[in-house]
Amino acid sequence: MATHTTLHDLTQRLRAFADARDWQKFHSAKNLAMALGVESAELMEHFQWLTEQQSLTLTPAQREEVALEMADVFLYLLRLADCLDIDLMSVAERKIGLNEKKYPAEQVRGSATRPRRD
Repeated sequence: MATHTTLHDLTQRLRAFADARDWQKFHSAKNLAMALGVESAELMEHFQWLTEQQSLTLTPAQREEVALEMADVFLYLLRLADCLDIDLMSVAERKIGLNEKKYPAEQVRGSATRPRRD
């Protein structure tokens, strides 16, 4: 039976990783947010000149590179949440609820434009 790492477990592992290297002093919210932006840009770079179709049919090597960049983004976001004591799972659930109200399916289905708010 496979075991699954929880978000809490991963947060603890990242915290221990930083502690073991004495990096906590560098992991301010500002620095982590900046690192997150850099890693996001590195992820986008893999798609910069691809067509829509090419972006959906990556080679195995491209897919692995993209996966590793996605992991970097995820891990920096998790470290930032830990630094700011933000429960990402709770806030993500809340944000989905807000988006459901902001973008009612019956008003936005099949459209990339936002519904009018009169």
